[in-house]
This record gives sequence, C-alpha cells and structure tokens, in this order.
Amino acid sequence: MKNDVRDLRTAAGLSQRELADVLDVSRQTVNSIETGRYDPSLPLAIAIARHFRRPVEEIFHVD
Repeated sequence: MKNDVRDLRTAAGLSQRELADVLDVSRQTVNSIETGRYDPSLPLAIAIARHFRRPVEEIFHVD
C-alpha cells in the first residue's frame, strides 16, 4: 500500500524519531511505513491520520 506519510512528516518539519515518539512506535516502524515495507494496523493508521488531521484514505492508497 502506498502512502504519503513521508511527505506529510517532512512538510510538518518532523524527523522520523519525532513522529515515532508522538505515535508511540519505533523510528524503524515509521521508516518501514514510509518505504512501504510495513502496512500499519488500523489503530496506527488512524493515529497517523489524526496527527496530520486528514482522513485515513487521503494518506493511505491502495495499489
């Protein structure tokens, strides 16, 4: 699944570590989501969407 997490994070001026801390996950998890190696759980996807104040479907795109 493709996503816009990296674009949103960099636009907000956040490092992977800072976003990870906000979401209570590891920096490696954020990196894996951004590179498409890991699809987040629904609760994590919702937490990401809430953090960036966007709908989940606006951030995560089905291939």
